Amino acid sequence: MIKRRLEQIAAMCGGECSPAHADIQIAGVGKDTRQLEKGSLYVPLVGERFDGHDYAGAAIAQGAAASLWQRSKEVPADLDGAPLVFVDDTLAALQRLAAAYRAELPVKVVGITGSNGKTTTKDMVAAVLSKKLRVHKTAGNLNNHIGLPLTVLQLDETVDAAVLEMGMSGFGEIELLTKIARPDIAVITNIGDAHLLQLGSREGIAKAKLEIAAGLRDGGLLLYNGDEPLLREGVPRLSLPPGSRTGTFGLSERNDWSPSRMTIGATSSAFGVRRTDSWDSESEIVIPVPGQHNVSNALAAVAVARSFGLTEEETAEGLSKGLTLTGMRIEPTAAYNGAMILNDAYNANPTAVRAAIDLVAQLQGFRRKWIVLGDMLELGPEEAKLHREIGEYVTPAKADRLVAFGPLSRHTADGARESFGADAGERVKHFDDQGELAGWLKSELAPDDLVLVKGSRGMRMEQIVQVLEAR
Repeated sequence: MIKRRLEQIAAMCGGECSPAHADIQIAGVGKDTRQLEKGSLYVPLVGERFDGHDYAGAAIAQGAAASLWQRSKEVPADLDGAPLVFVDDTLAALQRLAAAYRAELPVKVVGITGSNGKTTTKDMVAAVLSKKLRVHKTAGNLNNHIGLPLTVLQLDETVDAAVLEMGMSGFGEIELLTKIARPDIAVITNIGDAHLLQLGSREGIAKAKLEIAAGLRDGGLLLYNGDEPLLREGVPRLSLPPGSRTGTFGLSERNDWSPSRMTIGATSSAFGVRRTDSWDSESEIVIPVPGQHNVSNALAAVAVARSFGLTEEETAEGLSKGLTLTGMRIEPTAAYNGAMILNDAYNANPTAVRAAIDLVAQLQGFRRKWIVLGDMLELGPEEAKLHREIGEYVTPAKADRLVAFGPLSRHTADGARESFGADAGERVKHFDDQGELAGWLKSELAPDDLVLVKGSRGMRMEQIVQVLEAR
């Protein structure tokens, strides 16, 4: 974590502190009084319905060494003489502090963005690099304009590599994050349909994701999914820093990194690695997560690892034995009766849902294969059409049953009824009540069935998984 004198902190974030407090030692930064560590700097953020300045006194009473303070706010009597750093805007000061701290660190940074798979790819890259280096990665999903700066400020000065996830909902957000993180390697996993409501089109999404190159350091590497035409078209138009280079990964052979072969199971995937310029590896990499899309994510991790100088053996071992994935990303679990559940309930958009449907279609050895889908949110004016298209994508060859939940998913069910034809009455169901759906499905599920559960975060589809698991 950052360790500096308060005078240094003030200079790094563009603020001012009293000379009487200049030598106070700061160790760490936090914004939540419930999680503050003794000796840390408290950052009072301001939102529409809260003002962190109201809790600055409590933060200092709990052991915070000092607090940022927005100049436009009057200092209350109980904080008169307290160690405060006065800034114009506390959020902007947090971001400046993180950028200044990152500039002082010798750490190598891998920045990862994309519509889908960025958290899984982050976990994969961190697992591989940990075979040889001291690594810090974004915790959970702290990938926004607040979470990323706090993650940077958590870095120990002895960390060799930081793997930082970058999320966004609009233009300019990735550019802000990448200019704080200044990645040595930037990765774009894919371009999907998430945030269509804010960005208007897949072309807009691609433009927003490509902002990650704006913070790439001189001599850096931009890795991107070469199976995505919008990235292949967009990358050559970028103005990259001096000495930088690009590379591609993906499932097609034209990529710099691609699979020489693949075997997809219900709980794992295996593949070899093909390089266009050097070798076709005979070794096999096994990852503890199913799906061709996760093979693509793993290839990004392989490319990063090789750029760091890891051997084939170290790379394969890091992915097969060292990988711990963030929850609810095609997480296998068992129903109360032994049926297999694939819990993919963290989030959903059309691209990710299609990938999940394709995975179910590839899996064999089950009596029946169920797909349970909740609404996909934030898709904009075409949300009804996009849901119907997902339903049409689920054919009898891919799954035996489709169960839909939520108002938008009525369109998903309607589309699936077209695909299933005369059998739709028995094989396609829609529910407005999640509890009713979970109870019905639990009564129908056989021990040798497979069920995939997926939906947007706001639909809380993991609650269905919990009902199915409960004995």
